[in-house]
Amino acid sequence: MAIEVVSSSIMTSDMTRHIARCVGGDRWVVSWLPGRTLTGQQAVTAMKLASRGDREPTDTEWAALDTMALELGLTGREAVLMIAAEDHDIRLAPQRPRRRTP
Repeated sequence: MAIEVVSSSIMTSDMTRHIARCVGGDRWVVSWLPGRTLTGQQAVTAMKLASRGDREPTDTEWAALDTMALELGLTGREAVLMIAAEDHDIRLAPQRPRRRTP
């Protein structure tokens, strides 16, 4: 798993479609945590959580997820559910509604 920082303004990973965007200074917004602003380190943690894959974690993996999620004020299970709930590709440009012609 690799997390790549592009132009100091966006984080991506080869293991997830989720991204983090810098909104100025050391403030980041992560796609699966809409409405929250994180530090750069928290954004890296959020990206690591999102990159864990779609399989059900084992008991030992839950402990590691809980430890990482705690940095974001979440439990591992909350993070996994939020990642799945926000699983859309925000890298795609929003589509404008087409005009209907009579």
